Parts: sequence; C-alpha cells; structure tokens
Amino acid sequence: MTKARRKITAEERCARLGVRHLLSPAARARTPEAVAEAVLGLHATDPASVYLSVAARLRDPSVADLERALYEDHTLVRMLCMRRTMFVVPRELAAVVDASTARAVAARERRNLVKVIQEQLGFDERWFAATEAAVLAALQRRGEATAAQLADDVPDLKSQIVQSEGKPYEARPRITSRFLGVMAAESRIRRGRPLGTWASSQYRWIPAEPHPELPVDAAKAELAARYLAAFGPATTEDVKWWTGWTLTDTRKALARTEAVEVDLDAGPGHALPAHLEPPAEPEPGAALLPALDPTPMGWRHRDWYLDAGHTAELFDTNGNIGPSVWWNGRVVGGWAQRGDGSIVTEVLAGAEAGRDARAAIGVEADRLAAFFGSVRIRPSFRTPLERRLAG
Repeated sequence: MTKARRKITAEERCARLGVRHLLSPAARARTPEAVAEAVLGLHATDPASVYLSVAARLRDPSVADLERALYEDHTLVRMLCMRRTMFVVPRELAAVVDASTARAVAARERRNLVKVIQEQLGFDERWFAATEAAVLAALQRRGEATAAQLADDVPDLKSQIVQSEGKPYEARPRITSRFLGVMAAESRIRRGRPLGTWASSQYRWIPAEPHPELPVDAAKAELAARYLAAFGPATTEDVKWWTGWTLTDTRKALARTEAVEVDLDAGPGHALPAHLEPPAEPEPGAALLPALDPTPMGWRHRDWYLDAGHTAELFDTNGNIGPSVWWNGRVVGGWAQRGDGSIVTEVLAGAEAGRDARAAIGVEADRLAAFFGSVRIRPSFRTPLERRLAG
C-alpha cells in the first residue's frame, strides 16, 4: 500500500520560517556569516539591503563586522548569479553558486557585451582579452581602484555606445561599468569598499580569484538541496523561479536531492526528510525587513505568508518587494525611513497583529533607527506603501 503524502499547512510553514530565517529574538544569529547561511544568500542589488537584512537578524548588529566579512576576511562573497541578480553568499557556497548559476549568467553577459562592442566600436575578442589584462595590471599596481581610475589607466574603457537609439530616452554611456561588470561576473575582479557610507552604490574594485570548477549537475543538485534546507517545503515553481533555471534543469536537480513529495496549499511540493515533522512552536517575534530582502523574495508562491490583498501596497509593478513588517512568520505591514531618520511603520488592514505584536514592532523600529544612525536611504525600487510612509 502506498503511503499517503504528508500535508504541510501554511501555519507550519510560517512557524518554520520564523525560526529558520531568524525572525524571532531567540533565533537571532551572532555573525553575518550565520545570517547569510540561514537565508542562503543576501540580495545585494540595493547595497543597503545587505546591511539591513543582516541587522534585522543579528543579536548585536555591527556595520564593522559585516564590512570585515565582505572586504577583509572575504567570508562573504558578492556574486551576480540566480536570476541575474546580485547576491552575497557564504564563501563555502560560492563555488556551488558559480557552477550552478553564475557561470551561465557570466557567459551571457560577456556574449552580449562583445556583440555590442563589435557592432558599434569594431573591437574584437583580442581587444576584449587585452583590455581585461590591462585592467588586471592596473588593479595590481593600485591594489584597489574606482571605475573612473581604471578608465584613466585603460582609456578604451571610456569608449561610448548607443542605447535605445532614436528613442526619447536614448543614452550614450561609457562601456566602463558593463565591462567591469563582466569581469566581476567571471570572478576576475570583485567589489571592494564603498566610496561613501555603507548604503552607497559607488565602490572600489579589487582583484579576485576564480572559483574552483565544480561539475554543473552536481552543483545544481547541491544548490537545490540548500534551497530546500533554507526555504522548503517549496514547489517546483518556487525552485525554478528562485534559481532562474529551466523547468527541465529544476526537475533534474530536485531528483538528485533527498527531497520527498509533499502536499502544500499551492499544490504538490518538495521537502527534506528532516522537515516532515511539525516544527516546535516558535517564540513570537517581529522583524522589519528591507526592500528585496531574501525571505519575501524566496518563493514564487507567496499567499501562505502574505495576504494577497496587500500585494499592491508592498510590491512594485515588477514584483520587487519594499520594506516589510513581519510578525510570527507572516507579513503584516510595511515601514519607511523619513528624512529626519525616524522609522515609521504601518500594520495593514486585516493583518493579525494585536497589542503584543505592535509593541514588538515598535521595539524593532527603535532598534533599526539606532542602527541607521546618521545614514539615510531610499530603496532603489519604491513601492506605494513605502512612498506614502516616507512622506
């Protein structure tokens, strides 16, 4: 007789999320590396999100500790990888991410740039290789350099291309940023310290070493297993969306893990054997997570932790989430930083957040304001609720 598949409810998934993603005070981590491991990777498209995602989950948030991990010890690595998105991942996972996703992304980025440069500037692959060598030589001499400094050392980087020719928004940017971006995607260079505060999007470049080469299929299987460990139970569509793989590659990778089939509210799903038992009741906890935080961006199907009626307020038109307020593993509202540095929050209508929840949210708002200090931010992708709260 075939054993019936385990039904895992939305309540169980929220409870597990609250513990595994460090959303309660008792579950908070002690190091930035532990946070990155818990959520598999920190979204880094918006530089401030890395710091705020870590600060929300640390017992004692420290900008210096995160900067040490990123720029001195290199225990955290910034990579262009899943879905052509910038992530910060633990160093021991970087080779797996490189082989499973980043290598293919880098190849596409290189092909696209080579094509544009050949068509518009007449530079061939030999020029591309020679210019890469010149950039690396300049970095070796300087130790670190801004994009502008590298363009001074390698003048061809100041060459301009035309984008959207003939359109009202036609642009003629230099190739500097795209060229350096391709080198970074190939792990030949990496971003160093920002030029301004930790929220700055301007930064220095430093040399880097390529990641060890791993078999692609094995790396995809390991990444799928790591995803389920951090985000499971999840559907095939969740895994496909998060990784950016094809459906065929997603199914092959899942088949090579130890995952078993389960039933979720969204349909058939996958869970690791260790996650089949109901989780222990988590300690109540509030969290203020930044725009593009890895937790709300971790699944394709989100109705189990987010009221569908709140989506229009919390997400932009491209599906990017803004700053969100959580209580007991569910999104209950949003927050924003105002010009005076104060943190203002709003619990959305219908969200289950009573007196204890609102008190805990207030504590987290004060904690976040203290972490910001004199730093002010504006999310790269603004949402209706964030705009309204920011005033």
